Amino acid sequence: MKYGVILPRGDARTAADLASEAEQHGWDGFFVWEPVWGVDAWVSLAAAAMRTERIKLGTLLSPVARMRPWKLASEAATLDNLSNGRVIISVGLGATDTDWAAFGEPLGGSLDRKVRAEMMDESLDIMLGLWRGQPFSYQGKHYRVQPSTFMLPAPPVQHRNGAPHIPIWMVGMYGSEKSMRRAVRYDGLLPTRKDAFTASAREWLETVHEATVWVKANRTDASPYDIIVEGNTPGDNPTEAVRIVRAQADAGATWWIEANWEAVDAVEKVFERVRQGPPGV
Repeated sequence: MKYGVILPRGDARTAADLASEAEQHGWDGFFVWEPVWGVDAWVSLAAAAMRTERIKLGTLLSPVARMRPWKLASEAATLDNLSNGRVIISVGLGATDTDWAAFGEPLGGSLDRKVRAEMMDESLDIMLGLWRGQPFSYQGKHYRVQPSTFMLPAPPVQHRNGAPHIPIWMVGMYGSEKSMRRAVRYDGLLPTRKDAFTASAREWLETVHEATVWVKANRTDASPYDIIVEGNTPGDNPTEAVRIVRAQADAGATWWIEANWEAVDAVEKVFERVRQGPPGV
């Protein structure tokens, strides 16, 4: 089991400080989320990269459908080079109630989930193609790309199956064949349920276990694959923290993300939890 922490709110300097503390106290990953309008995720991660040497750096998550895929590919590859290969991108359709409509984002209203899923699929195809190098062209329903020779950037440091590649974790709705088959093509699954806000802890454990079994039965790529879960553990009660995480590990999870979203107005709580260290399972 590996352990990450999310910064629910804070500027780039706060991100750098928390990532540094997380690395010093034995955590394996540091993550930020991507707002429509707010503190830029990739600037924050770049600041974190300059203060750390080992810890993974990533988004949790990037709503790819509302982003320009070549811009996201550029940001991720630039950071992967800056950090010497420590980037992870988490992707999903995104929560449309997070200020999308305030800025006229059509994806917040007029475009349904099917369209957003199509755009996400095409975006990821383009990102993977650009990372692998030129010449690259793409003709999709929503995006078109022609080969380019203008000021080409360095490819990502990381590789998969011999090609430049940044790990991609994807939200997958367990019980939806299409959603799960999309997620299994990449590098990690963030399992979710239709009743995500009302399901019990036992139901979530069952979902993690069943999703893990499904992935093992349906994934054909032999490269490493992660199952990622998030939640909260009491840093002042190591025994209980271990109990919570061990249950997830037994169900099949490979990453535990400490995600205290209730601390948006009290980020010091996140720093305090980070200093207590990850649960050791």
